[in-house]
Amino acid sequence: MEGKAVKAILFDLDNTLIETSRAGEVALQKTGELLKSKLSLDDNTIRRICEKFKLKLLHESSDQLPGTSKDDLRVCHWEESIAETIGSCSISDLASQCYYLWKNSRLENLCLTPEVCNLLMQLRSRYKLLLLTNGEAQTQREKVEAVNCEEFFDAVVIAGDHAEQKPFPSIFQLCFNKLEVEAWDCVMVGDSLDTDVQGGFNAGVRATVWIHRAEGSVLDGPVKPDYTIPTVLDLPRILAQLQNCTCE
Repeated sequence: MEGKAVKAILFDLDNTLIETSRAGEVALQKTGELLKSKLSLDDNTIRRICEKFKLKLLHESSDQLPGTSKDDLRVCHWEESIAETIGSCSISDLASQCYYLWKNSRLENLCLTPEVCNLLMQLRSRYKLLLLTNGEAQTQREKVEAVNCEEFFDAVVIAGDHAEQKPFPSIFQLCFNKLEVEAWDCVMVGDSLDTDVQGGFNAGVRATVWIHRAEGSVLDGPVKPDYTIPTVLDLPRILAQLQNCTCE
């Protein structure tokens, strides 16, 4: 089995193929400008409101406000962030304005760079490609549509549409079935140790590739990727190494 060639590559989306974190920061800056114009707040207060919103996003779960849409939940995040920082607000729809400005600005700033597009086109001539993204289905689908990336993949799997997401093996098995490959035929590429790398390990893929931009950092946790690269553009080098392994 060691000598089998790689047949397929599974890609994560956020902060792997697209710069979601950077787009989110740009969107927060625009939202901060809105808050400043509406409430005449100083920069420090605006920063505190935005940091609270980021924390609420980070700790967001599907159990919050059952029956509420993701959009409505995130409007509530802004409402709470404003109230927790400055108390009551006289502008009744300000939280809604903040959320939709942030959401639309983030989507507008998401893109596949020309370099990533070229990479995917080159890889698709040799491998089957699948996009596997965690997250609430509506939110992730909007990102996929915003960056117009479906044409580069043999299949797109939004894990939020299914019972289990990465790192559970079931979502990976669904991907293998879609591509008509075995786990050992595949490489998993992503920026998350907990979902992408651990998920690839759980599913038994040929190799896991971690996208990690911080130079010189030490992995001290239990999850160890097979390969670490600072950008997905370095992936061909890893694939060449794997190809050499199959030829030895």
